[in-house]
Amino acid sequence: MNQALLDELIEWLRIPSVSTGEPDREGLERAATWAAERVRAAGGTAELVRIEGGNPLVVGELRAVREDAPTVLIYGHYDVQGPEPLDGWASPPFEPTIRGGRLYARGAADDKGNFYPLLRVACELARAGELPVHVRVLIEGEEEVGGNSVAAWLRQDERGADVAIVFDGGMADADTPAITVGLRGIVQLNVVVRVGQRDLHSGMYGGSVLNALHVVHDMIAAVRPGPDGRVREELRAGIEEPPVAELESWKRLKPGAEVLAEVGGRPLDANAARDYYPRNGADASLDVNHVEAGAPRTVVPAEARMTLSLRLAPRQRLEEIEPVLVKLLRDAAPPGAEVEMSGHHGEPALFDVESPALQLAKRALDRATGMQTAFVRTGGSIPVVADMAAAGIPAIVSGFTLPDDAFHAPNESYELRSLELGEAAARELLRALADLPTGGA
Repeated sequence: MNQALLDELIEWLRIPSVSTGEPDREGLERAATWAAERVRAAGGTAELVRIEGGNPLVVGELRAVREDAPTVLIYGHYDVQGPEPLDGWASPPFEPTIRGGRLYARGAADDKGNFYPLLRVACELARAGELPVHVRVLIEGEEEVGGNSVAAWLRQDERGADVAIVFDGGMADADTPAITVGLRGIVQLNVVVRVGQRDLHSGMYGGSVLNALHVVHDMIAAVRPGPDGRVREELRAGIEEPPVAELESWKRLKPGAEVLAEVGGRPLDANAARDYYPRNGADASLDVNHVEAGAPRTVVPAEARMTLSLRLAPRQRLEEIEPVLVKLLRDAAPPGAEVEMSGHHGEPALFDVESPALQLAKRALDRATGMQTAFVRTGGSIPVVADMAAAGIPAIVSGFTLPDDAFHAPNESYELRSLELGEAAARELLRALADLPTGGA
């Protein structure tokens, strides 16, 4: 174990850089400053950039030995989730503790522990005069709250990069490193339906007035997927079959039946386990997340609230799908029902597994870990990766978190083995990407 790496990470983890709930502004500032100082100490440049009052971005650069070397953008985030509930922790969340080969602290896995080996290796190579690529550093402080600063920075950045490395992902399992090549987009809508000024007595007025909960049920019925989870045809525009190389890579992953069993999920239909990876990585899905209305007594609810989310498959376009979803919902509401919608969205992303950057990355991870790296897709969304794709920057999305790391929960931890794998992988990646054709970034 690299003791210097561990000691420095522990120092960063002690800073309570919480961005959720009641954010710790002082902690966020300190965490950003700490990271910027690491870059400067390695001979690079770094500044804190604030966009429209957001939490500071750490933007820096470390120059390569060769002026004509490719440019690599490394991304991570220093902000963390709040530690609540505090009584769920076996040790204080901002007093990093090692137990059983794991480092316990808030941010140990998401994302300080996952990202820091990448930053440290880049700084170490730069100090030694051995950095084979130009490294642009981008570390944000709003990832946990869906902030806009990093997206705004990427949109206004004119220089770009030949490739990005995003260490905010995980392994497929303890014996399979992964590169995430596809992420789903998201349209999450918070819907409020109002049909009257107040709840009414169901005996006096039931059957004569609109019921907000019934309206919500009709709206759900208008968009609910079929019994096999397949979304309506109107919401399927742009979905593509995954290429053979990815399908072959998925065969090495844990069987879908095991994935569902481990989380206690019951399969939706007879084929759900068999089709787990294509469904969650290459298809769209829609889920009702929350419904709230009325009371456990005889009332006709005047107001109902619902949250639903549509996950977009890679290659689908947000601007095409979101209006269709909104129209289906609105058309299902009867005259007299007031419908308000708000929410957030993010584009999907998909990268070509045959691209030079991803092929170089796979071989580098294989060498660094002594294992076979799989190309995977995730059913979730990482908006910054979609922003990179929109900016024409291919992203190597990887990392060494595992399901047992309990990120966002009490007793978040990171295996010391994962820290070692991250350091070895970072070194091999930066060296391998020196062979990437340059785009003049």
